[in-house]
Amino acid sequence: MRYIKLIILALAFLGTMPSVVHAQGAGIEWDILNKEVVELYRAGKYDRAVIVAQKALQVAEQNVGPNHPDVATSLNNLAKLYKTQGDYAKAEPLYQRSLAIMEKTLGPNHPNVATILNNLALLYKTQGDYAKAEPLYKRSLAIMEKTLGPNHPEVATSLNNLAGLYYTQGDYAKAEPLLKRSLAIYEKALGPNHPDVAASLNNLALLYETQGDYAKAEPLYKRSLAIKEKALGPDHPDVATSLNNLAGLYETQGDYAKAEPLYKRSLAIMEKTLGPNHPDVATSLNNLAKLYKTQGDYAKAEPLYKRSLAIKEKTLGPDHPDVATSLNNLALLYYTQGDYAKAEPLYKRSLAISEKALGPDHPSVAASLNNLALLYKTQGNYAKAEPLYKRSLAIKEKTLGPNHPDVATSLNNLAELYRIQGNYAKAEPLYQRSLAIWEKALGPDHPSVATGLNNLAGLYYAQGDYAKAEPLYKRSLAISEKALGPNHPDVATSLENLAALYRKTNRGSAANALERRAAKIRAVKR
Repeated sequence: MRYIKLIILALAFLGTMPSVVHAQGAGIEWDILNKEVVELYRAGKYDRAVIVAQKALQVAEQNVGPNHPDVATSLNNLAKLYKTQGDYAKAEPLYQRSLAIMEKTLGPNHPNVATILNNLALLYKTQGDYAKAEPLYKRSLAIMEKTLGPNHPEVATSLNNLAGLYYTQGDYAKAEPLLKRSLAIYEKALGPNHPDVAASLNNLALLYETQGDYAKAEPLYKRSLAIKEKALGPDHPDVATSLNNLAGLYETQGDYAKAEPLYKRSLAIMEKTLGPNHPDVATSLNNLAKLYKTQGDYAKAEPLYKRSLAIKEKTLGPDHPDVATSLNNLALLYYTQGDYAKAEPLYKRSLAISEKALGPDHPSVAASLNNLALLYKTQGNYAKAEPLYKRSLAIKEKTLGPNHPDVATSLNNLAELYRIQGNYAKAEPLYQRSLAIWEKALGPDHPSVATGLNNLAGLYYAQGDYAKAEPLYKRSLAISEKALGPNHPDVATSLENLAALYRKTNRGSAANALERRAAKIRAVKR
């Protein structure tokens, strides 16, 4: 799992409201405390930030009473900190109380009301409650448009964040026009070289990357990086984020030589600017570790994953969802090495944390169930694997809808379990539904479609139905070559599978040619 992707633009902390005169507001001490909260948050010192935010709330309530906008600001800021720590149960009532105060004192259509609606929506999105999040994002957007005009930067921010919700739900057709409109507003209002323009470019690039349109994504990531370097300097954390995202694109394309120096520079910037124990440093460590794992350099990957996990446990607490993710990633490393005894307890702890922090029906829980099921499948324990795969699939269908790409992944994995057991009748419709979802959601030339074609072809191959398998293998190969380039490891896999089919059908010379080409790809150091 690669971190740092979608950028949620800043509608999080609230400062002193310009319309409130100090003599009538919570006072200078409250201002100072609020500034300290923001500084501590940026430094990743969340426990200390919570203490200061609680003090700011106390000062505000003492100075202006419980229903003043400054109290709402303090409630919002404290809620933001609890959300960051993964304590969603504490965050929600604070956001709700903050919203109620703002609505009562400033009216239902004030921009500060829109800000808190956005923040509450983000909380629900993080919890996987997309049905609650969407109307709040929409109301926030409507307020911003009405009060500030359709071309205000805050409207662009709201558009971006609503697009982020649709992106998470796999509704890319809804997300793209919002991201484009957001970008256009920022460019017009702030100029083409503003950091917020860079953030919009990043998010549009991510959308194209997810859809497999790497040719569209790369120039946007590069322009985003260039803007940030110019506007913020070469050692800013936001530059590190852009470096990470561009590196991730190259990693996806199998260009590890381009990805590694970008990941390393991203990590160096984070360590220099934020200190060695900041959560964003943990993120960078994770991403570099994943690259090394993909390359098979497990000795390099393991200490990075372990350090990333240790930082998260220290800064976020042992039961934070991000800790669960780190546990999952370290477990996956051990799984890849065949060390199942080390992987299993980490997967189980990851699952337990996710269920407790996010609830039993969150997509992250589904991911943990899937990974534990894969472990059991690999060990031949199909009876343990099947119910986990099924529960994972059910959660994704419930939370993401029946046509989300992640649902296709779960269908594919369950089909693979049935295929291994020789239950081809159960496997085939799952493979076919999985492929259909990927084609519809991602387009006919996406690498995931190539995967689906390859796996369905493998099912027919296992049944000896080579006539059905061959065109699927060929189409899978063509897609991989087009989307990933002729020298990607996935192309080698497609070549090997097609070569095996040629051997079964007495076409040895054709098989030899494909195998030689696959061997050349495998021999390249990446």
